[in-house]
Amino acid sequence: MICPMISSAWLFSRCGSDDGGSAEPSGPLTARVTHVVDGDTIDVELPDGSDDTVRYIGIDTPETVKPGTPVQCGGPEAHDANERLVGDRTVTLRFDAERRDVYGRLLAYVYLPGRGRGGRPLFVNAELARRGLARTLTIPPNDSFARLFARLAGRAGVRGRGLWGGCPL
Repeated sequence: MICPMISSAWLFSRCGSDDGGSAEPSGPLTARVTHVVDGDTIDVELPDGSDDTVRYIGIDTPETVKPGTPVQCGGPEAHDANERLVGDRTVTLRFDAERRDVYGRLLAYVYLPGRGRGGRPLFVNAELARRGLARTLTIPPNDSFARLFARLAGRAGVRGRGLWGGCPL
């Protein structure tokens, strides 16, 4: 029940709409992942050939590369899972209300075409929450899937998955 909801949730979102002429990318965009930075951040090559860093909307994984911050419990596992999911693959980026964060990174919901059940796109942000490898991080107005992420993280917690089973919270 959850996997079809995760893989098809993008159909019902308000994300990915054109913002009327902004210089920012409009969505959805297809991009090639060139580097997995950590559990919730990737570097991509955009269709125009430019490179950009993408921060996943709505989730937060433990730190592994943040300057001045030690590697946190569960961080390497989240990074490895993200690497296995999207490393060197083509993904679809869908956007919400704001395109960039204060660090200049693109903010996106990330999908793997044809990797979900029944050949549907796999919603990577949601998959990381479902596996218990990410906490929710709701920052309005980019909150289209906040309830879904909270539900998935809550279920992971009850089942002791990922962070919820092996890290002091």
